[in-house]
Amino acid sequence: MLGCESGHGGGDYEQLVMAGKMILQLHRWQAHHHPHMGDPALASRGNGVLLWFQTDYFDDLVSRATDMAAEILEPPHLNRNANHRECWLRDPDGYVVVVAGAYGDVGATAS
Repeated sequence: MLGCESGHGGGDYEQLVMAGKMILQLHRWQAHHHPHMGDPALASRGNGVLLWFQTDYFDDLVSRATDMAAEILEPPHLNRNANHRECWLRDPDGYVVVVAGAYGDVGATAS
């Protein structure tokens, strides 16, 4: 949805790369001896966690999310505090993902 590319590949570890820069690392729970990642037995994975992505391509990302039949928690709307648009989604693992335009991208007088 975000237009990232695989920077590593594999079942235990992945790097998401955008424009040649790594923006996110993903690790399987039991992989690579990272004991502080959390406990996979806890049912509350994602509770209190928001994955927030700021983008210059807000409309494109919302369109891709719709095409992917993503669960939309809050459809695209104006956040007046930040003067940008946001769309809140839930990913297949249960995490809340927010796609947002840059702070102030719609201007202080937008309605």
